Amino acid sequence: MPNCNHFNLSEIKKAKAYVCDECVKTGDSWVHLRTCQTCGGTHCCDNSINKHATKHYHKTKHPTVTSAEPGEQWAWCYSDEVFIEY
Repeated sequence: MPNCNHFNLSEIKKAKAYVCDECVKTGDSWVHLRTCQTCGGTHCCDNSINKHATKHYHKTKHPTVTSAEPGEQWAWCYSDEVFIEY
């Protein structure tokens, strides 16, 4: 695994629902979704208008997210700026 001690492959959290709750609250849409591996929250990606996944990291310092997209198996560590395929 690339230089990241924050990601735990044996305990991957999955999206509970395929929505960005923050976008739903404001009536916005999203492009792709990411699931926080610390709290399990699902947020929109940086290609989305609101970039809630990155905002969540800056607010909470929860370091890793996984793609919530069907069929994708990768993670991003904000702290180490590392892309991880699993």
